[in-house]
Amino acid sequence: MTQPASPARPAEPKRADAPPARAPLKALRADLRTLSLLGVLVALIVIGGITQPDSFLDTDNVQLVLTQASVIGVVTVGMTFVIISGGIDLSVGAIVALASVWATTVATQEYGFLGILFTAIVVGVGCGLVNGVLIAYGSMVPFIATLAMLASGRGLALQLTDGKTQVVTVDSVLSLGERDSYILGIPPLVLVFAAVTVIGWLVLNRTTFGRRSVAVGGNAEAARLAGIDVRRQRLYLYLLSGLCCGIAAFLLIVLSGSGQNTNGNLYELDAIAAVIIGGTLLTGGRGTIVGSVLGVLIFTTIQNIFALNNLQTDVQQIAKGAIIVVAVLVQGRTSRSTT
Repeated sequence: MTQPASPARPAEPKRADAPPARAPLKALRADLRTLSLLGVLVALIVIGGITQPDSFLDTDNVQLVLTQASVIGVVTVGMTFVIISGGIDLSVGAIVALASVWATTVATQEYGFLGILFTAIVVGVGCGLVNGVLIAYGSMVPFIATLAMLASGRGLALQLTDGKTQVVTVDSVLSLGERDSYILGIPPLVLVFAAVTVIGWLVLNRTTFGRRSVAVGGNAEAARLAGIDVRRQRLYLYLLSGLCCGIAAFLLIVLSGSGQNTNGNLYELDAIAAVIIGGTLLTGGRGTIVGSVLGVLIFTTIQNIFALNNLQTDVQQIAKGAIIVVAVLVQGRTSRSTT
């Protein structure tokens, strides 16, 4: 006699793999970082409103804060891409200075608005090209290569100006900084900053270029094995940083009405600080444009509060340094907890 077939065992439920469960956790942490930055910014606004109720929330002061944030903000967008890829750019301030003085020479101003804009961007991209070639194809450490560009750029800017201020005489450039050019009460410089931010966010989060940048920063060797041309990607990233510096140089020309070899002083510190505060890892592989922009707004707001309360510049620098240290320490704890 044949034995009856044993009933089929019910299939065991499949266990969820660990990696997919970590993705929502990382997204949640990113959202919490953004919310915490927004909370800090709101707290600063409250403090400013309490300490200087008549001037801090005034429309003119708000426009001033946003305008000041625009120049360094454009630089910070480029810096975000560089740091996400595991690099660093110490030359952004010097590139802004060099581009601003080269674009405001008497010979350049003869070509009007487009001549100044074109020169500023070309000089910025050219400096970024030099950085990118030295780092990507010359195998130089980013710290050393961009430090050399910092020294060279500052020296060349000083040589071009002979230590003098180059005044802009092109009316179409100067008019962009006047109140008559505001669109719905928003300065044109702020609109440019907003446009660069949106484009930067789209490139980082919605394009192959952005994903490759994160991959290179996370693990360059794994990215190479996956078919990414790591050297070319790094070259493009420093070109992007130089482009942002060129745009920032033009905005600074509009804002100050001149070109000086001291322009962009300590911009590298401000940009790196904003990127770190925004949650981008110094080791690369993680970062957000939104966080970096919030970092810029936080630092600019702090500087404005200090200025309105007549606090010395040295106090501002000490506070900025302390904030950077705290941000790096928090990053270290967060990185260890995610591994």
